[in-house]
Amino acid sequence: MPIDQIIRHAAVTDMTNTRLRTAQERRADIQANAAELGIDDAFIDELVETFYGRIRADATLGPIFENAIGDTWAPHLATMKDFWASVALNAGRYSGKPVPAHMKHPQIERAHFAIWLGLFRQTLEDISPSAQTVAYFMERAERIAASLQLALFGVPGLPPRTTA
Repeated sequence: MPIDQIIRHAAVTDMTNTRLRTAQERRADIQANAAELGIDDAFIDELVETFYGRIRADATLGPIFENAIGDTWAPHLATMKDFWASVALNAGRYSGKPVPAHMKHPQIERAHFAIWLGLFRQTLEDISPSAQTVAYFMERAERIAASLQLALFGVPGLPPRTTA
């Protein structure tokens, strides 16, 4: 048996049930799981359009987004659809840099993330076919929000890092 088959066999059958997968196999597994949850491009389109409609109407976040996006909502929504398709479906369509994009907006505050997550959850609860779909997206949204907050504000209680 060739070494790559031995390694694959060992990884599939060890006690932890770890399985080596190619990138294509991993993508197919993610997309199959998402499909079982009712997540596809049409769902992501509805999610992004509905969610950002609510963002724009929100008294706190609306002006911040309007200041940042102005009259370029159509390209922003297309980018967000690619972003969420990449996050939820491993579609590979988003290649942006969210941290620098958010760092350009000093009016963003830590408290804004709770509002954003609340609106995102409410949108998901209103349009999702199941609670599992809500959980699937919220797990990812919360991780993304935490990562952006660390990048923007650092770790609470620690002084900001200085460069020498």
